[in-house]
Amino acid sequence: MLLEGYKHAAIQSLVNVSSGFINKWKQAFFQGGVEGLKLAYKRSQDFLEPEHRQEVIEWLKTKATWNLSELEYEIANKYGDIFQSKQSYYELFDEAKINWKKTQTQNPKHDPELVASKKKKFVPYCQRDVVKLRRES
Repeated sequence: MLLEGYKHAAIQSLVNVSSGFINKWKQAFFQGGVEGLKLAYKRSQDFLEPEHRQEVIEWLKTKATWNLSELEYEIANKYGDIFQSKQSYYELFDEAKINWKKTQTQNPKHDPELVASKKKKFVPYCQRDVVKLRRES
């Protein structure tokens, strides 16, 4: 737009960008032409080597239960890597075809004695309701 004669103020209002932004891309164009305008985003480097990543996935597949903290510890202890984002650990669970949200086999607060006592209290009420239903039918 600058090459076509538009002023900075006109470009700013049309495209809703700052003057600095316009100058940045103008400079990129003059230094590199159209190629200079391409985004230069490069994906961040993976911390785990591909063979280590595969080892972790195989290890996850052999486990009966999974825990995010345990995975973090295993990777840090064995390979010396600590991911900055939990998303990296979730991606490992995903690659191993594990739903990380359901990694526990049972409720950690489950108390068999408490459940048994509640069943004992509940059974008389159920029996009373069954007797009522039989009378009504």
